[in-house]
Amino acid sequence: MTLGITPLTPAIGALVEGLNLAEPLADAHQAAISQALLEHQVLFFRKQPITPRQQRDFAARFGDLHVHPIYPNIPEHPQIMVLDTDANNLPDNDNWHTDVTFIQTPPLGAILAAKQLPPTGGDTLWASGIAAFEALSKPLQTLLDGLQAEHDFVKSFPASRHAITPEAAAHWEETRRKHPPLLHPVVRTHPVSGRKALFVNEGFTTRIVDLQPRESEALLAFLYAHVARPEFTLRWRWELDDVAFWDNRVTQHYAVADYLPARRIMHRATILGDRPF
Repeated sequence: MTLGITPLTPAIGALVEGLNLAEPLADAHQAAISQALLEHQVLFFRKQPITPRQQRDFAARFGDLHVHPIYPNIPEHPQIMVLDTDANNLPDNDNWHTDVTFIQTPPLGAILAAKQLPPTGGDTLWASGIAAFEALSKPLQTLLDGLQAEHDFVKSFPASRHAITPEAAAHWEETRRKHPPLLHPVVRTHPVSGRKALFVNEGFTTRIVDLQPRESEALLAFLYAHVARPEFTLRWRWELDDVAFWDNRVTQHYAVADYLPARRIMHRATILGDRPF
């Protein structure tokens, strides 16, 4: 069966139809999805009531899977992370971020499934780092290309939230020790398409190490605001059993926390990538 792929904005996003994610993925469909991900950066699938095992198996067709060191997961399938938020467990992903950039090989992509939604709200926005970079002036592109920025686990996972009991504090400290701050390029090159994208994000980036502190602070503030411009972004209004698959190498996303005190439950599978260059 030929997949239907409908672009959602000029810069980012497409709706994919004609595929049941609960079934084993055919090679031809895997190739078509990979190509669509290159072109559109984030893909959406409606009416996909997949189980954690089916989500894991689908994600594993695209690479090895990451087990998050902090967020809870499905015990039988630890590769499936659980984002369960309400008034008693406030969301912490309501900022523009790229997932898990605090490791040497940040994820290739992630697959998010909507399991329980609030009556209204709880949308997610995605931004194209490619479109944001290509819209910059050539002199600024030249300046940024070749700079390096520090990414730090602690910026999004502070001890004040994740080390509030002795057991949690011991686990947090061990995780922090295993994930010291590291450097990634400010502009990364997509390993398949060769296109360049901004690769700094408010969730984990702390400074541009090649610049003086005030220069770094000012330039990062500009880049964070720039990537969130409406012409580079897409806003997805979730329906139950929607699934999103995004290219984490060249996108950022923002989970809108406007639904509290209602509850929102999402399952995420994260596909490991390669070292940015």
